[in-house]
Amino acid sequence: MDLLLRNALLLGSNTPSDIAITGDRITSLTPTKGKGAAATKVIDLEGRLVTGPLVEPHLHMDAVLTVGQPRNNVSGTLFEGIAVWGERVKTLTVDDVIERGREVMAWQLACGVQHVRSHVDVCDPELTALEGLKVLRDEMRGLVDLQLVAFPQQGIYGFKNGPELMRTAVERGVDVVGGIPHFELTRDEGVESVKFIFDLAEEAGLPIDIHCDETDDDHSRFVEVMVSETIRRGMSGRVTASHTTAMHSYNNAYANRLITNIKRAGLHMITNPLDSSVLQGRFDSGPIRRGHTRFKEMWAAGVNVSIGHDSIMDPWYPLGYGDPLQAAFVLVHYGQMSGAKEMPYLFEMITTNPAKALGVDSRGIRKGGPADIVVFDAPTPEDALRRVTPRFLVLRDGKIVARTKPSETTVTINGKTRPVTFLRP
Repeated sequence: MDLLLRNALLLGSNTPSDIAITGDRITSLTPTKGKGAAATKVIDLEGRLVTGPLVEPHLHMDAVLTVGQPRNNVSGTLFEGIAVWGERVKTLTVDDVIERGREVMAWQLACGVQHVRSHVDVCDPELTALEGLKVLRDEMRGLVDLQLVAFPQQGIYGFKNGPELMRTAVERGVDVVGGIPHFELTRDEGVESVKFIFDLAEEAGLPIDIHCDETDDDHSRFVEVMVSETIRRGMSGRVTASHTTAMHSYNNAYANRLITNIKRAGLHMITNPLDSSVLQGRFDSGPIRRGHTRFKEMWAAGVNVSIGHDSIMDPWYPLGYGDPLQAAFVLVHYGQMSGAKEMPYLFEMITTNPAKALGVDSRGIRKGGPADIVVFDAPTPEDALRRVTPRFLVLRDGKIVARTKPSETTVTINGKTRPVTFLRP
């Protein structure tokens, strides 16, 4: 074998394992015993947590690192963010998009992210952002695989030549068809936009991922339209609804019925805790709503729910560095996911669940599987979340593509210096 990872603690296991790697495949998984098998290279993980690749199901790669350009979002609201971005789009260049995106994808790779779905604004007659991200998609393939969603930020019918731009984006090679029905000028146009998206996706043979009901308005109910179209067209498993924050304001009777139908339709659902926790509830004077969709109820109903990062230092969210674990940490608090069975599930929401939504390998670490591995500098899922711990190693196709050297902290108390690990003794 080429590489042996010793003393690996697989997600859901309390027994250390040895992971043997030959070429780009995992050739064996065995309990750690004695000295282990011979290998060209041996790395002792010392009981560190190991998972499959992290998957980012919802990002706006074209907007990353544009915070403050051309001006700051003073109010911090979703709608001012859209207005600021509408100004920034006018100055985009292909090189600008590539340079910013390349930097963020390096951040993501260091965090263990190996698959990304990015929405790209197509409300631009030149489709500059799309052309830049297509270059980046080719450049990063095999390290961080990038899916591009045709996303009409200003609306399909609320923007000049919106339908034509969507069709052109599909012709130029997007991977997914998106939309934003709640931002259309009327309810009727919002419904019509959903039907247009499904028509276009069916014609092109592409999956769907729609920004849906990203508002506090309990009258925004476009998810039910997505459910109806998905069932009617037999597209179960190929449709994703992102955000759906209006669901937190629906009455319980309607919400329960909707969740039942979401399950029936086989929709994938994505919540974005970083952005939603600061953008939603802005019209509330108190109590202020948390701003998240009803993901716990959907989880209980058997719906596939994932966590997305959404923004990285852009007009909507001035913080972030591309780590899904940080988004999961926020959801522990805003989503009240601190229960003993809930915290481990958050790891599924940043690995296997979004992998299913993106249609990539979702079976995790296994014999015969790809040697795509993430090693956390922590012994348990709970500890990794608590410290938002760095990734000790990241492997893609059996090769180490990122590593973080563990930091060392010391304190001096009463003249005596000792190390601090932030771990329970």
